Amino acid sequence: MQIQEQIIDSYKSYSKKSIDKIDILPRSGSERRYFRIYSGNDTVLGVYNPVKEENEAFVGFSRHFAKCNLPVPEIYMYFPDKDIYFIQDLGPTNFYSWLQNKNIEGGFDEETMSMYNKILDKLILFQVEGVKGLDVSLCYPQKIFDRQSMMWDVNYFKYMYLKLLAVPFNETYLENDFNTLIDFLLGAGQECFLYRDFQTANVMIYNDEPWFIDYQGGRLGAPQYDVASLLFDAKISMNDDDRSVLLNHYIDNFCKYTGFDPVLYKAYYDGFCLIRVMQACGAFGFRGLYEHKPTFTESVVPGGYLLQKIIKDVETHIELPELSKAISAIPNSSVFKSLETNAI
Repeated sequence: MQIQEQIIDSYKSYSKKSIDKIDILPRSGSERRYFRIYSGNDTVLGVYNPVKEENEAFVGFSRHFAKCNLPVPEIYMYFPDKDIYFIQDLGPTNFYSWLQNKNIEGGFDEETMSMYNKILDKLILFQVEGVKGLDVSLCYPQKIFDRQSMMWDVNYFKYMYLKLLAVPFNETYLENDFNTLIDFLLGAGQECFLYRDFQTANVMIYNDEPWFIDYQGGRLGAPQYDVASLLFDAKISMNDDDRSVLLNHYIDNFCKYTGFDPVLYKAYYDGFCLIRVMQACGAFGFRGLYEHKPTFTESVVPGGYLLQKIIKDVETHIELPELSKAISAIPNSSVFKSLETNAI
C-alpha cells in the first residue's frame, strides 16, 4: 500500500470522517513525509516517518511540552506500527517564510525584533521548564550532547564541507583542535533541554504567535547551543547590531530566570556558535554538494562567511590554529568561488 493510502486509511479509522482533499507537502532534508488533510472546515497534518525512534521522541516530547503549556502541535493520534501520526495543523507560515515577506536587508524593524524576542523567551521555557520531568529515554540518537555527539558534528563538517570544497588542512592538527574545542565546550554543562535544530524553519507563526516543531532530536545539553542556532542561521541576513541586541535580551532574561552568571554564559557562547555553524555547514555540504539539493547548496557560501566571523571571537577564549587556518582558506576553494559567482 502506498504511503498516501496508508495516511488516508489511518485518518479515517481514528477520526471517522471523510476526506475532501489531501495535499502532499514539500519534503525537506529528512525522511518524513507530510500530508495536509482537509475534512469539512478542519485541516490536520498526517506524518509518515520510517525512523521509529524519531516518532517516539516527537510524540513523547510533544505530549510532555503540552503539559508544560508550551506552544507545540497537539498529537491527535499515533499509529506506531504504521510509523504514522496526526498532529494539529499550524498553517503554512514558518518563521523563515515570515521573514522572507519583510525587508530585513537593512536591519530588523520593530515587529521583527519583537517576534525574535518572543521566540527567545519561549526558548528559555523549553530549556528550563521543558526539561523538568522529561523522559530522556526518548532522546535519539543520544541522551546528552556529549563528547561523542560533538565529535560527530565536527567530523561531519570536516568530511561533508571542508573535503567536498577541497579546502586544505593538516588532519592531525585539525583533530587536535577539535578535541581542544570539545574539551572547552564540555565545561558548560548539560542540564538544559537542547532543542538541537532551533532555526527559523522549525518555528511556525500561528495566529501571530510562535509555535514550535521538529524537536525530535532534542536531548540534554548547554543552553548556549540553541541560541547560536537561531542567531547564526545562515539562511537569514542578520546584521551584527541586531544579533547583539537579541543575544543580550536572551541572556538577561535567561539569567534572571535561572540565576545563571551572564559572564560565564557569554564565555561559552562563541564556542557553541562555532560548533553549531560547523554542523550546519556539514549539512549544507551533504545535502547540497553531495545530494545536490539546491536549497542547501545556497547556504554553503553564507555558512562559510559566518564561520569566518565566529572563529575570530572564539580565538579570544581558546587557540584553534589549524581550524582557523582551514576556515580562512574556505573562500579560496574553487568550488566555493563557483558557488559564490553563481549566486550573484
